[in-house]
Amino acid sequence: MMILNFDSAILLWIQDVIRNPVLNPVFIAITHLGDAGVFWIVISVILCFFKKTRKAGIFGLCALLMSVLINNVCLKNLIGRIRPYEIIAGLECLVKHAHDPSFPSGHTGASFAAASVFLKELPKKFSIPALVVAVLIGFSRLYIGIHYPTDVFAGAISGFVIGLLVCIIGNLIFDKIKSSRSNKKEVN
Repeated sequence: MMILNFDSAILLWIQDVIRNPVLNPVFIAITHLGDAGVFWIVISVILCFFKKTRKAGIFGLCALLMSVLINNVCLKNLIGRIRPYEIIAGLECLVKHAHDPSFPSGHTGASFAAASVFLKELPKKFSIPALVVAVLIGFSRLYIGIHYPTDVFAGAISGFVIGLLVCIIGNLIFDKIKSSRSNKKEVN
């Protein structure tokens, strides 16, 4: 109950203090960047076309897939948290209501999964902007009133962990493949 009061207070504060007619379309557009992970999928696919960034692209796609499986398929259905606009009196949602459970934020999870891969695998001039977009997408979920702060926080943490694990496991696999190819060349 204390967490719900905390979440409610933050969402109502954002609605009453930060929301305004100028920012509303900006944050609605930002939140739609995360729809179905399309923004992150497109970036990851583009990265796959270039040898220098191919690994980051592959890892990004793997992290996005893992985020969907863990956050959207498993956790949302296991926890089944009701959306905030259905519970918090006076909270208005700025976008079409969602029909899936609230916890954790899938948009935020996917965004941080991809951004954490890019942080680990790409130069800072590319990875820092990706992290900024992930943070903005996460905040947009609060701004529009479709997620609780704890949903967004959990999505960010799970996405970050998923991205790092994909990098660790992916690099082990890539190193093994590289080593195997190197051994085959020495034999020939």
